[in-house]
Amino acid sequence: MPLGLDYGLIAALCWGSSDVLGAIGGRRLGSLPVVAIAQAASLLVVVVLAIAQGTGLPSDPGVLAASLFFGVVAAAAYMSFFTALRIGPLSVVSPVVAAYGGLTVVAAVLIRGETLTFLQALGAALATAGVVLTGVVFEGGWRGTRFAGRGVVFSLIAMLLFTVLTVGLATPIRAAGWLPVVLGSRLANAVTVWAVLGIVLVLRSPRVSVLMSGSSTEQRGTASTPARAASAAGFAGLLDVVGTVAFAIGLAVAPTWIVGLASSFGPAVAVIVAVALWGEQLRASQWLGLAGIAAGLVAVALP
Repeated sequence: MPLGLDYGLIAALCWGSSDVLGAIGGRRLGSLPVVAIAQAASLLVVVVLAIAQGTGLPSDPGVLAASLFFGVVAAAAYMSFFTALRIGPLSVVSPVVAAYGGLTVVAAVLIRGETLTFLQALGAALATAGVVLTGVVFEGGWRGTRFAGRGVVFSLIAMLLFTVLTVGLATPIRAAGWLPVVLGSRLANAVTVWAVLGIVLVLRSPRVSVLMSGSSTEQRGTASTPARAASAAGFAGLLDVVGTVAFAIGLAVAPTWIVGLASSFGPAVAVIVAVALWGEQLRASQWLGLAGIAAGLVAVALP
């Protein structure tokens, strides 16, 4: 097994499971409260781990600034992603976000100077084409083309932000170690999300209702009570931080592209749940798009 692939796959399993729990909680509570609960739970775990290891925030000012900055980026990514999960359809938005693995490969080559073969470049192109087919619906020709749902727009934003996060975190992690950087990033992440939640609660603007409101009707995969939804959000945070730790360790010891690519398989877990258990339906073009994403990611992983 190539170095870093195992850490990426552990992250993928944890993050895919977290996606499902986030969707369940978000459809009852709204995406922003779920993100806030999840990030609080994950920060608590990281703080306990840092205390146990006798580790604090990065001592180098540049590394600390980078950690905090990427924590804010992560907060925006999580808020976008959990909003996409709440709006759905889950079986579409999750694979769209998964394409950050292919974008990470390209970014790692252009920014970090990592090696990319022709086959891997072809794979990234296939994954990008798959995103387009998965995220749009063709009705009556090109004039009837539209996004499959508002969730796809938020998932595209999350995809880009997760790409920035993956490529950007590699440098500070290799400079100061994974735990100090994860501690700083998670701190900024949680503070940002809770600050946004506080502002939204004060303003109560209709423009941000998409972040706060749950589904208007009861759906499969929706927690039946607020307490259960909050519990789902808390477990999502715990799984998320386990995935983040595995992801960070992978970035510290392996090429950025292979860790980012392997971790992007996580949404496959969400797709299996959405299609097999919740009865979500995909159009033929969207199945083709999913096949394109899968083929692209496999091609990128080949030597």
